[in-house]
Amino acid sequence: MIPLTLGEIATIVGGRLHGADPGALVTGPVEFDSRRIVAGGLFLALAGERVDGHDYVSAAIGQGAVGALVTRPVPGPSIEVADGLGALGALAGAVVRRLSDAVVIAITGSSGKTSTKDLLAHVLAGLGPTIAPPGSFNNELGYPYTVLLADTDTRFLILEASARGLGHICFLAGIAPPRIGVVLNVGSAHLGEFGSREAIASAKGELVEALPAAAAGGVAVLNADDPLVLAMAPRTAARVVTAGAAAGADIRADDVTLDDLGRAAFTLYAGGVHVPVRLRLIGRHHVGNALAAAAVALECGMALAEIATSLGQAAPASRWRMELTERADGLVVINDAYNANPESMRAALEALVSVAAPRRARGGRSFAVLGPMAELGTEGPGEHDALGRLAVRLDVSRVIAVGEQARPVHDGAALEGSRDGGSSWVPDAAAAIALLRAELRPADVVLVKASRSASLERVALAITHDSDASSEPGSGTDGTGGTAA
Repeated sequence: MIPLTLGEIATIVGGRLHGADPGALVTGPVEFDSRRIVAGGLFLALAGERVDGHDYVSAAIGQGAVGALVTRPVPGPSIEVADGLGALGALAGAVVRRLSDAVVIAITGSSGKTSTKDLLAHVLAGLGPTIAPPGSFNNELGYPYTVLLADTDTRFLILEASARGLGHICFLAGIAPPRIGVVLNVGSAHLGEFGSREAIASAKGELVEALPAAAAGGVAVLNADDPLVLAMAPRTAARVVTAGAAAGADIRADDVTLDDLGRAAFTLYAGGVHVPVRLRLIGRHHVGNALAAAAVALECGMALAEIATSLGQAAPASRWRMELTERADGLVVINDAYNANPESMRAALEALVSVAAPRRARGGRSFAVLGPMAELGTEGPGEHDALGRLAVRLDVSRVIAVGEQARPVHDGAALEGSRDGGSSWVPDAAAAIALLRAELRPADVVLVKASRSASLERVALAITHDSDASSEPGSGTDGTGGTAA
């Protein structure tokens, strides 16, 4: 963070100092978890449903915080404001205006934001100091939090922007206006809140509307393979760059192949030049994410060959997103339990089948342990049913639906004609673990995926640690994938 005094911060956020020295200098990051406070930091006390940060102000001060942003009186040095999140946004806005040399890049999409952010952060680090969100920090808390990690040395500031309604992305972009905006896709995440994919597209398009004009350096990177994303081009004054498999895309992938662990290789085309790329990430869907990252890196001045090399070196960086582990006995576990929506579920199933295919000769089978996809509204039962049917059509050996909300996955698989015993429903994670332990054998491949609220990572972790496990070289132990809408 750019060093600021408590007095300067109070002025920026419109707050009142209590028991604090106005000249005390904040040099560390702003944290809302008192356990993460470092000396010189500022603690943001937020009142949650189960925990009130105001109860931990003293602990934060003891950890070295210079003061706390609060909404009610507390012991110790503090800045009292009416709205903690509003104050965080105001502070981030003031800081980003002082980052005159930083390129601000914002990424949105129904899926793939986090994986694209991780790829781009790795690539741009070759050009200079780069800040990106830790994990999936993409809302009214995570967006300004990420901004405040930057300092005067930062050259590239990568932000994720999610939406749960119209106006959300517009609000975030107002805090830290991006010069480069990336729209990955328009899917079904949060369909229950938006009502239609067209409404989701309207919300996503707020990002390209917030970009500066082409003459001022604004660039909109749009997915050439998603018609709803391409249709956003008239909504921006920025220069439009398209990325995808489509023949007319500015940044294009061709000749896509997958190895035995589902890692994609492809030829990357841009500006009349082509180079080979071989990713370390699991799943064909990461090709689109890599293309988006390549498009931004080109705009930032990196050569295509250097981009290809860096993409090939990027290891998975965020946990529980296509996180592949091969146990000592040969069983493979793919932990993609961080989040789920219909599009990311389909991509994960395709990856499962790809990884399992070469193991069939050794008796290997594919297991899809699928929990609920949250926030789909009235479309939820139908989408879960369709997921079960797709698993059967992809010839997944075993479908295990976990939890009441996921029961239609089992119903759909059964109606689609799954073989005897090919589909089951279990009530919870413990039952899923027990079933897997009874049936798994070496050479099998297990995918575990659900929305975060289901906490199905417990299944993947339990199965992974049932044997002395070792990560497949080059696959990493953390994965990537999409999050909110």
